[in-house]
Amino acid sequence: MSAPTLTAPATLDVWRRVRGSAITLALGLIALGLLFPQEIAAAIGTWIDSTAYNHCFLVLPIVAYLIWDRHDTLRGATAEPMPWIVLLGIPVGMVWLAAERLGIMEGRQLMAVTFVELLLLGVLGWRLCWLLCGPLLYLYFLVPFGDFVTPRLQDFTTDFVRHGLDILGIPAYIDGFTIQIPEGAFYIATACAGLRFLIASVAFGCLYALLIYRSPLRRFMFIVISIIVPIIANGFRALGIVALGHILGSAEAAATDHVLYGWIFFSLVILMLIVLGLPLREDQAPQIASGPADPRRGSGRFPLRDAVLAVGLVVVIAAAGPAVATVLNRGDHTAALAAPDFNFGPGCTRTPTAAADTSDARGPIASMHVVCPDLTMDVAVEVLPRRSTAAPLLAEQRRLVVLPDTEEAETVWLPMPAGVPHMWRLMRDAQFGPMIAFAIFVDGKPASPSLALRTRMAWTSIVGAHDAPMLVTAAPKASWRKLDPTARSELERRLGALLSQPNVIAQMERVGAP
Repeated sequence: MSAPTLTAPATLDVWRRVRGSAITLALGLIALGLLFPQEIAAAIGTWIDSTAYNHCFLVLPIVAYLIWDRHDTLRGATAEPMPWIVLLGIPVGMVWLAAERLGIMEGRQLMAVTFVELLLLGVLGWRLCWLLCGPLLYLYFLVPFGDFVTPRLQDFTTDFVRHGLDILGIPAYIDGFTIQIPEGAFYIATACAGLRFLIASVAFGCLYALLIYRSPLRRFMFIVISIIVPIIANGFRALGIVALGHILGSAEAAATDHVLYGWIFFSLVILMLIVLGLPLREDQAPQIASGPADPRRGSGRFPLRDAVLAVGLVVVIAAAGPAVATVLNRGDHTAALAAPDFNFGPGCTRTPTAAADTSDARGPIASMHVVCPDLTMDVAVEVLPRRSTAAPLLAEQRRLVVLPDTEEAETVWLPMPAGVPHMWRLMRDAQFGPMIAFAIFVDGKPASPSLALRTRMAWTSIVGAHDAPMLVTAAPKASWRKLDPTARSELERRLGALLSQPNVIAQMERVGAP
């Protein structure tokens, strides 16, 4: 498809037609960017840090190309601002505030993009946005969402490998996400669950469907296929690596370049999707032009006043949520935290280490080095402001509960003595054994990350809490590469017995009290 050459007068005429809408849209986008800087910064940080979302940097260029690809369809179309449609932003703002109180950044980002969509709809009008609905909806791929499906993808991949090994006749013992065959052990880590393949495949599938097909049904079917195929393909990839370990006689040899194998396999899957989609292509069919401008617009002059009103309404409605959140968070500070003097029992000595009082959104941190007869560990305590939502608490958990130099980390419950409920979680290396235990205390009681916790902290962020939320970590020390699985399990048992002592829990519960 070739674009017609525009002469200088034609180009000037096009600019005159779009000048008013372009300027008002630019001002509105700048205002929304100033209202949602945290959402933008978090999204870009995820794009950089996670290979599952590196493709997000291409979303804006792709949207620009998709809009240009529709230049024949847009010929004669004019912007018809609809200020009243912007009132739909009121429930969007309420959802943003709920996501902010619940600490769900993906929800905040989705609502921020929805405000962008409402801005475009309010300034350009329903008719023009309908012609551009594909490119405009593609903007939602700017939001790095989907990480919540990783556990389900791990479950599916593990079950797929289990059944595949049964069919191939390869003996295996599977415990959780660990697959043990005579030649060694494999672990279905979060990075191997297939999320990066799934997200990239869906983004590609939507782009391919918008470029190749005209029928909504064909577009929908191809997008569904682009969701199903990478999930099944990742199961075959994991099964192939385990089977290769069986053939080579070494699990370690098979897993050495498993990431490279994965990307090669994924490239072949994408190529297969392209080939399968070509027989039904419709991109050579002429696009239907939009027709002349609405005669009710008379001279076709851009109604600048309506566009400015739409931009103003979007900005005011979008600003309401951050303004309420700012009021709720105002004056919520935590005093400097003294190093806690936890008593872990007879024979245990503790030495307070340097305490840090942070100056940003994090709370003060105090730490201590604990030496017991059969265990040595470093304990850290961080107390956050009483009106904190779950977002900063869970962010601190991700920041502090990190294992160095490992990509195969798993989170499990720390073994507790009989009759003691689970409250400590353990992040550990699936192969060599470095581990760190952590627990969350909310309103003076142990709590686990969940929607109920987020809801509870959202409520206390409004009405206040008696005790400040707190995060405690305990990192045992050992020569990890020298420990066999039995010794590691024994170390976990001793750590659980030490941290689950009633007097220790009682001491920790009192740290966040007024």
